[in-house]
Amino acid sequence: MRFLPAFPFNLAVLSVLAACGTSAPTGADAGPSDSGSADAGATDGAAGDPNVLVGSFRVKLVAPIAATASTAAVPGSTSVVGKVYSGPTPVTTIWDLSATEGSCRLLLPRVPTCTTPCGGTALCVADETCQAYPAAKSVGTVRVSGVRTAAGATEFTMSAVANNYQPPAGTSPPFPAFAEGDAIVLETSGGAYATFVLSAKGIAPLSLTNGVLQLLSGQPMTLSWTAAGQAGLSTIHVKLDISHHGGSKGMIECDSADTGSLVVPAGLLTQLINRGVAGFPSVIITRSAVGSAVIEPGRVDLVISSEVERELEVPGVISCTDTSQCPGGQSCQTDLTCR
Repeated sequence: MRFLPAFPFNLAVLSVLAACGTSAPTGADAGPSDSGSADAGATDGAAGDPNVLVGSFRVKLVAPIAATASTAAVPGSTSVVGKVYSGPTPVTTIWDLSATEGSCRLLLPRVPTCTTPCGGTALCVADETCQAYPAAKSVGTVRVSGVRTAAGATEFTMSAVANNYQPPAGTSPPFPAFAEGDAIVLETSGGAYATFVLSAKGIAPLSLTNGVLQLLSGQPMTLSWTAAGQAGLSTIHVKLDISHHGGSKGMIECDSADTGSLVVPAGLLTQLINRGVAGFPSVIITRSAVGSAVIEPGRVDLVISSEVERELEVPGVISCTDTSQCPGGQSCQTDLTCR
């Protein structure tokens, strides 16, 4: 059975998470949502609202992939990407809090309506409310320290290409490109906004210790991982959206200390399962540490993260990408399940 990865992490997702009260990594190319221990940043000039996310730089540990009978091995790496905007990015789905238990919460989607179309320069973000897309902005060059390159250097400089930041060609940070607790610092030279500094601590790659994960109605699910080596350095964010490939009907998010285990409550899981399960259900666990700075239009985050996505077994759900993968008499549906 082929496991389909979940959705990419991006700034729009971060804005959704912020609206829900979730600490997010949130990042310029990110994801899903990660929370983390925040290190204070620095800024010059006028400061905006720290609750308004306007950009992020994400340093993500990308684990190696072992070879299979049909695919070659893929080496690990460390990606560095970033982008800053003139304001918050509009999102079209509102996630309403339905229930909370322990460190977890059940969120239900709601799509607002605007009877007057917002046009091509804005999105409907609340009933009868349009929000304009922000403009991407240059913040000058960005000097990165604390992230090793393939050649062993511990500093490099990023320049904006269409206002997108990433390491220059040939830099190729390895996996991992830092040790747990290392100081990672990004300093801008100034562009559309005054200079600012972002700093956070390096984290260890996340390693899940669970075997097969089953999602069972009426039963809790325990997630286990190798705990952080330094207490309070990082946090864990968990996301379950088991109906994603059929149009999300809800999701569970949890935020936890990085102690090595977390229990997703039975009550919330039962409510989520009852709302429907699409093909290739999965859980995403993210370890992260976050630092922030506030500039004129709002907050910019530096997110150091390591993510693991695992397939979930749900009784009665057979995932598929075509009918040949389904039992006799069943066909592959648009939600990627056999029925």
